[in-house]
Amino acid sequence: MEYKSLTKDFKIPVIGLGTWGIGGYLEPDYTKDKELIKIIKEAIALGYSHIDTAELYGAGHTEELIGEGIKGIDRSEIIITSKVFQKNLHYQDVINSCTRSLERLRTDYIDIYLIHAPNPEIPIDEPMRALDYLVEQGFVRFIGVSNFSVQQIIDAQKFLKNKLVINQIPYNLCTRDIDYKSYCSKMESEIIPYCQKNDLIITAYRPIERGILLDPHPVLNKLSEKYGKTKGQIAISWLVSKKNIITIPKSTNIKHLKENLGAIDWDLDEEDKITLDSIRFDNKKCIKSN
Repeated sequence: MEYKSLTKDFKIPVIGLGTWGIGGYLEPDYTKDKELIKIIKEAIALGYSHIDTAELYGAGHTEELIGEGIKGIDRSEIIITSKVFQKNLHYQDVINSCTRSLERLRTDYIDIYLIHAPNPEIPIDEPMRALDYLVEQGFVRFIGVSNFSVQQIIDAQKFLKNKLVINQIPYNLCTRDIDYKSYCSKMESEIIPYCQKNDLIITAYRPIERGILLDPHPVLNKLSEKYGKTKGQIAISWLVSKKNIITIPKSTNIKHLKENLGAIDWDLDEEDKITLDSIRFDNKKCIKSN
């Protein structure tokens, strides 16, 4: 596995395991629990040591499955990222959410705790003061945000004693500056350059954009043939070749989990990176302005 520095003394894998939909989406789904716990364990055995989740996922059930999946594994070998939902950003609500996540994950601490999305109806100082408290109490090691603009990052940091270390955003070859779900905008033009300049890790979610980047495309087809890699591997390699960018593809298919790991330990030629930087996808399933 390849790593990038989260802080001076802490490194994070360039590929982690996304878990949206594992155990349910906005409601819990208990029908495949045994199978999903087994997949989490197998993913860890394959080399996935960073698991990304949130209290929103499966209304908390995803965290419960991860808690079962990491049972018996040296906790120090696993990095867990979780997120507090944007409606729970009042000071005490953040602390309560973290406490519940710890219980569901069956762990004493969360490695990286993020604000899932900004909430303009709640003063930003409240969740930031709560994050500082969680770090001071040892419940959380590092803190960050998700779907935050540059100005929102700057405003948030003003109320913190501890440094934000991550901003998790939608970003891939197809989704560059506008997110089709309107979670985020100006990712490539503003957010990523700011984070790179200020030593924040960017966690890119949806690295193959709902499978769109697996569709036929002349450039990806050509590069796939050149390197003997799948289009998904090309797309992920392009992402993690960039300064301070890691990614968290989600899959419950062991073949795909292995395939995602095949996106590292080799490099795209610089000319091919430049080509991928410059292309804009015409696929109608992507946003027209990307």
